[in-house]
Amino acid sequence: MQKVYNPKEVEDRLYKMWLDKKYFHAKIDYSKKPFTIVIPPPNITGQLHMGHALNNTIQDILIRFKRMQGYCTLWLPGTDHASIATEAKIVEKMKEEGLTKEMIGREKFLERAWEWKRVYGGRIIEQLKKLGASCDWDRERFTMDEGLSNAVKEVFVRLYEKGLIYKGERMINWCPTCHTTISDAEVEYEEKKGKLYYIKYPAKDNSYHIVVATTRPETMLGDTAVAVNPNDQRYKHLIGKTVVLPLVNREIPVIADDYVDMEFGTGVVKITPAHDPNDFEIGQRHNLPMVQVIDTKGYMNENAGKYAGKERYEARKNIVKDLKELGFLVKEVDYTHNVGHCYRCSTVIEPLVSKQWFVKMKPLAEPAIRVVKEGKIKFIPERFEKIYFNWMENIKDWCISRQLWWGHRIPAYYCRDCENMMVSREEVKVCSKCGSSNVYQDEDTLDTWFSSALWPFSTLGWPEETEDLKYFYPTDVLVTAYDIIFFWVARMIFSGLEHMGKEPFKYVLIHGIVRDAQGRKMSKSLGNGIDPLEVIEKYGADALRFTLVTGISPGNDTRFHMEKVEANRNFANKIWNAARFVLMNLDIDTSFKPDASKFTFTERWILSRLDTLVREVTENLEKFEIGIAAQKLYDFIWDEFCDWYIEMSKPTLYNKEASNNKEVQYVLLTVLTDVLKLLHPFMPFVTEEIYLNLPHVEESLVIATWPKPRGYQFTEDIQMVEKLIELIRSLRNLRLERNIKPDIKPKVYIKTDELSMANQLSLWEIYVKRLANFDQVIISNEVPEDSVALVLSWGVAYVKLKEIVDVQAELKRLLDEKERLLKEIERSEKLLSNQNFLQKAPEKVVNEEKEKYERYKQMLLSVEQQIERLESLR
Repeated sequence: MQKVYNPKEVEDRLYKMWLDKKYFHAKIDYSKKPFTIVIPPPNITGQLHMGHALNNTIQDILIRFKRMQGYCTLWLPGTDHASIATEAKIVEKMKEEGLTKEMIGREKFLERAWEWKRVYGGRIIEQLKKLGASCDWDRERFTMDEGLSNAVKEVFVRLYEKGLIYKGERMINWCPTCHTTISDAEVEYEEKKGKLYYIKYPAKDNSYHIVVATTRPETMLGDTAVAVNPNDQRYKHLIGKTVVLPLVNREIPVIADDYVDMEFGTGVVKITPAHDPNDFEIGQRHNLPMVQVIDTKGYMNENAGKYAGKERYEARKNIVKDLKELGFLVKEVDYTHNVGHCYRCSTVIEPLVSKQWFVKMKPLAEPAIRVVKEGKIKFIPERFEKIYFNWMENIKDWCISRQLWWGHRIPAYYCRDCENMMVSREEVKVCSKCGSSNVYQDEDTLDTWFSSALWPFSTLGWPEETEDLKYFYPTDVLVTAYDIIFFWVARMIFSGLEHMGKEPFKYVLIHGIVRDAQGRKMSKSLGNGIDPLEVIEKYGADALRFTLVTGISPGNDTRFHMEKVEANRNFANKIWNAARFVLMNLDIDTSFKPDASKFTFTERWILSRLDTLVREVTENLEKFEIGIAAQKLYDFIWDEFCDWYIEMSKPTLYNKEASNNKEVQYVLLTVLTDVLKLLHPFMPFVTEEIYLNLPHVEESLVIATWPKPRGYQFTEDIQMVEKLIELIRSLRNLRLERNIKPDIKPKVYIKTDELSMANQLSLWEIYVKRLANFDQVIISNEVPEDSVALVLSWGVAYVKLKEIVDVQAELKRLLDEKERLLKEIERSEKLLSNQNFLQKAPEKVVNEEKEKYERYKQMLLSVEQQIERLESLR
């Protein structure tokens, strides 16, 4: 082994070896239980960020752990085509060339998209390899490869034939920048400061008027009613009458609807069915006409009269100005409310009525709710079930069509001659109704989440009955962040139940997001993002991985500190140095059989602690308590193994004639080998490099057997070492506090009521000498004169002052200090007897001087007592 561990020299070499030997490839073996994780497929537009690094480190830990436990493990990787994000990138690039989608046409655009995928699609996969991800790369999938595209068409046709997919005119969320619909789950709400405008709607004959409150006066041009609550006594007499729409001069009815909140604004709301989802529902109930006044680009259309062609927010200013001038604006007040934004480009969403494709969600949601309530799928932590239930129990039909070119094109075909619509798995060239060949395919593509909802089974070969599908489905754990529970998790659950008749996974392990050291979300705007690849380049993948998972708990956010990465790089070096020490003192191999009767209490202690560690880390990982397991490993390796047992082993190890020398070697090798195995899922590279240099039975830690407890549980020895460590720590602290020079080696006098201790203390002397640099351990029932007492949980240790202090040097120091204090007291007395000072100096200054005087007197008394004590020792 090299003197210093160098991750750069090790990591790429080991990863190549693992790939060459096919360690990550899951070969179906019916004698083993399968354990499957499907990767949350990263977008082909993306590159590795800290969220990916955390998510994939957790998955890798679980997969490596289960692989070592003997499961047939499949970690299935892949990437997502990411319709909106990828198309936006390509459009942006084309803009630099002076081109638009329409200029080059769909076919040429898709050629560019596939080229983008070829160039950038594998970037994040290569970055995951740098992290050490032990995915089965032979099974890598892409959401638009042939097999998954077939699965998408199959699902669409099946749902359509069951009446669960339909095309209809409904209120949708429209992004004026991305020029596509987005689903409810893709709308991000942000609190914004705005205005609440109070507008007067008069009667035609001006005999009465009604005042509405709105945050969006630009939509009033499309109002087709005003509504009041039927129980609101203020307006009952107006129900059924009409008012005139200001600026438009169109009469609209006053209607009654229970939806209206009597407490909000004036208790009257304007109804714009074409531009508000709630108004749309009211419009449907009251058969109101729909007047669309904003187009798909966010501009006022031809129905907006003189405001046509103006951008929606510019039109708002003009409309407010005109309302004010014409006397219709009663008042405007500051108002803070939630505004929906596109999750991709952050543009404010425009609700529009549009003809789109939808999935009926209620029949699909009900069984998906049931399996979670029955515990067939468990969320970890359980509290995230509330988010899931809240979404699923209030779910609306899912708008699945997108006005994009990159993605799965909707498998619906239309006849231009007879307007027949056909949905088909295969391309339709002839109309099934009239036989015409004048047929064209729907222009829209499917929502990206439609294909990723099928990921747990489409990646295994569905709709074909493949061996992979039969063996590896359902999968075991889904590891994901809490922000896509309804985007993705819910959709996979109902899709798995609908198409496979079985839930897609048993556990949903939720992790938080990685925040910066100040607790802020990492973002481009804040400039606080940290590139995982730069961290790996500088400190190694192991240090990054261990930093990300140490101390984490399911569902909670974590803060990222570079200081922790440095500390974990040092941890890797600590293990490396411990392994080098063991190797340099090793002359046994794995065939050596120890004589357990030669184990001393320190061997029995470390083997007992190792058994506890194996048991607890295994239990923690089974419960997905990854952060707790990581911390236990760190504490055991750094503290108990390296700082204590290795040091305790040295006297025997260095004495080749000692009768138990080989037993100590055996224990060192056993503990080191087992902790390397336990640590391997967390820090795969440094553990593997060490393991390959040690005597070992298995060819690689990747496929090694997970440790099991050996049955060592020597309670008395554990307690004995804990007492010894307590004593040594107290003695070390004494050396530091008293600044005892290394060449001074005092005796330790111990008084204890525990009878068993007397027999043990003789065994301790060698460790006290070596680890605390004290000379002798003496049992004494009497307290030595002039000694320092160290109170322990099991007794008291005494050290004579004369033995730890250079009396002459300490006396000189104290006499000098006494002289200094006398001078200070004399100075202070003179000052405090000076009436000029007492009368003219500020009261605060006088009081401070009095306090100093009293303090100096106390210090002098203490110094004189110490001098008297030391003089008695001469």
